[in-house]
Amino acid sequence: MSGSTTGAVGTVEVPEVVPELVIISGMSGAGRSTAAKCLEDLGWFVVDNLPPSLIPTMVDLGARSQGAVARIGAVVDVRGRSFFDDLLASLEDLERRGVRLRVVFLEASDDALVRRFESVRRPHPLQGEGRIVDGIAQERTLLRDLRGEADLVIDTSDLNVHELRAKMDAQFADDQEPQLRATVMSFGFKYGLPVDADLVVDCRFLPNPHWVPELRARTGTDEEVARYVFDQPGAKEFLDQYADLLRIVTDGYRREGKRYMTVAVGCTGGKHRSVAMSERLAKRLISDGLETVLVHRDMGRE
Repeated sequence: MSGSTTGAVGTVEVPEVVPELVIISGMSGAGRSTAAKCLEDLGWFVVDNLPPSLIPTMVDLGARSQGAVARIGAVVDVRGRSFFDDLLASLEDLERRGVRLRVVFLEASDDALVRRFESVRRPHPLQGEGRIVDGIAQERTLLRDLRGEADLVIDTSDLNVHELRAKMDAQFADDQEPQLRATVMSFGFKYGLPVDADLVVDCRFLPNPHWVPELRARTGTDEEVARYVFDQPGAKEFLDQYADLLRIVTDGYRREGKRYMTVAVGCTGGKHRSVAMSERLAKRLISDGLETVLVHRDMGRE
């Protein structure tokens, strides 16, 4: 398939790139959401609960994106016979068109599924007025044929979230080790803690440049302010030792399959000390080879 654009000199053919497609399905409670999140973290475009009849349309849109959407993951929740028939018809159509297609089926034992539903105190979507095990049995029957069509079946009965992620990474990470990405965020305690912080650093043990008249209007990005902050007793030692600690933490996060880490660095107003410390800390992480984004949440609010 190909598209075209028309300009003053004529028509230019723009080839369409048919995206790779992965269907994620399986038993409720077996880890579909975790598997989908893993694909998303690996750079896939993931759509949750996409009606099967719309899967070919999604692939067509991806093909017209000129490579911007090269890999699509679709989470399919099959709970009815007609729904399943639509899925099979869509998959057969895509295979005839040469789409590279894989089906991932997640399952788990009845005992494991019952424990998971009971732990979150939610009913199985198919149990109706019956028991959890009744809903599980009905779903197994509905999914039997799809399981037989699957390219990859993963039994999550004895897997934790990190182990399931590792299995997905092994299949879809393109032989590249999944990367940990860091965000270093300065903030002011008087504006509240960042809700997405994994680690919080408090720089209020250092003297505040706010009380130095010639520094008050400046920020921690200014060299004069940074020099003042790091000339204080304990500032450089804190930076060195906390950077060493983060190396231990990031190594552990990688082993556990964590993809994102947010380090929040705070002072009173988020203008001087936390900004200067965040700047230096982000440089340390980058020098260690960690993809790092620097954000100054509250700088400029005063």
